[in-house]
Amino acid sequence: MTQPFNAILAEEVNGKPTASLRQLHLADLPDEPVLIDVEYSTLNYKDGLAMTGKGRICRTLPLICGIDLSGIVKESSDSTWKQGDRVVINGYGLSESYNGGYSQFQRVKAEWPVLLPDGLSTLDAMAIGTAGYTAMLCVQAIEDHGARPGDGPILVTGAAGGVGSIAISLLSTLGYEVHASTGRADTQKEFLQGLGASEVIDRRQLSDTSKPLEKERWLGVVDTVGSQTLATTIAQTRREGIVTACGLAGGMDLPSSVAPFILRGVTLRGIDSVMASHQRREKAWSRLASIMNRDHLKNLSRVVPMTEILALGPAILAGEIRGRIIVDVNQ
Repeated sequence: MTQPFNAILAEEVNGKPTASLRQLHLADLPDEPVLIDVEYSTLNYKDGLAMTGKGRICRTLPLICGIDLSGIVKESSDSTWKQGDRVVINGYGLSESYNGGYSQFQRVKAEWPVLLPDGLSTLDAMAIGTAGYTAMLCVQAIEDHGARPGDGPILVTGAAGGVGSIAISLLSTLGYEVHASTGRADTQKEFLQGLGASEVIDRRQLSDTSKPLEKERWLGVVDTVGSQTLATTIAQTRREGIVTACGLAGGMDLPSSVAPFILRGVTLRGIDSVMASHQRREKAWSRLASIMNRDHLKNLSRVVPMTEILALGPAILAGEIRGRIIVDVNQ
């Protein structure tokens, strides 16, 4: 193949990472064993940072943006993969240290792809995307901790975002009582209740300074916000409860104390979706294929052409994107 293909490439312009739609050739891709004919990617908060240059996501330039992708193996010099395999890739430094998914073709390491389970298309995989995969890792951590449906409410913060909305869907499908925190409670209540949230609360209830210990409320937490919100949810988590932390939209700091951990036995479980083991990834995608509510998935997502994705970067950083944006890299 010698004809050019499209990609969103971040380059340094006047000392700042700047992304634009460019035409590349296979010779521009890294020398890795697996060539993917990419079909879809997604728009995530980190993608917004990378494309706008507001966060130093791309650690080397030039670099193709997009932190995940799904597609078909076109060729492979590694025996693990054969032509026609349907695969998904999340994390591993895509759009940070390695070229990412906003490209019609990509070469990747043989250890990175996960074979899509039966019943999940490449479109489904990116409707779920890094956000849904991360949400599933949080849910699995809550299950592994021993929290069971009927034992008490699970709080999801940043509920209208990609991770939060899919976490609500997954938890409610599994039978948990789900409470949702959002900064858009007035406009998103019906949407979040439609995903299975039994109660919707304003995020301001969690963003104010909290005491080291507050009234016990949550059996478990899926936190996508960090900072004071995370500190407050920890202070409000029940004895022997679990808080999963997977985001930092509110900041990287944690103004908390040891009190919830040594006086209530609360567990704070970090969720690393970027470098999770292959075994953990396969389990997450298998669970997603079996329990993801397809009606919810359809309502949560919309497809946009890659030619329009640059304009949506600022919108996701401003909290103006609801649910999931799927990027069709071939449009």
